[in-house]
Amino acid sequence: MTVLVTGSRGRVAATLLGLLDAAGVRARAGSKNPADLAPPPGVDTVRCDLTDPGTFDTALKGVEAVFLYAEAAHVGTFADRARAAGVEHVVLLSSSSVLAPDAEENAVAASHLAVERALSAAAETGAFEATHLRPGAFATNALQWARSIKDGHGPALPYPHAYGDPIHERDVAEAAFAVLTEPRLRGSSYVLTGPESLDFTDQLAILAEVTGRPAPYTTVTPEEWKNSVAGFVPEPFADALLSYWSSHDGRPTPLTRTVETLTGHEPRTFTTWAKDHADAFRPVVGSRSAGARGPPARARPRAWGRVGTTDPRPAGARGSRA
Repeated sequence: MTVLVTGSRGRVAATLLGLLDAAGVRARAGSKNPADLAPPPGVDTVRCDLTDPGTFDTALKGVEAVFLYAEAAHVGTFADRARAAGVEHVVLLSSSSVLAPDAEENAVAASHLAVERALSAAAETGAFEATHLRPGAFATNALQWARSIKDGHGPALPYPHAYGDPIHERDVAEAAFAVLTEPRLRGSSYVLTGPESLDFTDQLAILAEVTGRPAPYTTVTPEEWKNSVAGFVPEPFADALLSYWSSHDGRPTPLTRTVETLTGHEPRTFTTWAKDHADAFRPVVGSRSAGARGPPARARPRAWGRVGTTDPRPAGARGSRA
């Protein structure tokens, strides 16, 4: 079996490539910019830009299964080309936001929902089997706080007591590996959560304990937060995030045992994730922020939040995840 892994610069995809390679499953790393990839030795790379249908046929040639990111722009064309190429199974990295009552109106959820529907429609015609992975909040979203924590004053939060279910990116990758390699798991939708429901203050407290550095925060109004991100977060996505946080303010997130069912082990805790990524929150020795212990004068509030719950890229990466 050959598996095309799209979005191979993403943390989940990169981890999945390693798992497939270690298991002896042939993998093909797809990316908008394949020259930027560093896959395991022997893993082929290919240009696969989910916004450019002209890249689909080459990427899909000889592929039996696909790990797909939720890019809605040309998903119908992708499904058609996958069917023509003889693909048997597509595993979508979707989002639990598709289950929200306002999913069709929510900018974050709507794109994931559109891709799910397109793949499900193709599956109903016998094109291939479709499996949807629906993680909630990636623990890696906390990396958005790294710079402000290094600076000593922490993030600005409109809803500091909004709960989430932070899931380790490796657990998502292992769930994807399971459904790609075990035929009996195909064709279902799986809601993936971490093992704990934590609000943002809980997560910051864990980061402080693990890193040995203060991890404070500033409470701002939703309007202040929205204004602070206006230059780089489109308004519909900012509104979607605020709506999500508001609906989870003071409300613990329901948890599932799906990760354990698929992988055979309990999901990793946020503390484990924090230990795995602790250096991202620690200033480089000798830097000005290494000794910071409080908010600098007239500090600019830091925005929080990656748009949506899609797979974050390695720290420092910018632009498209494809």
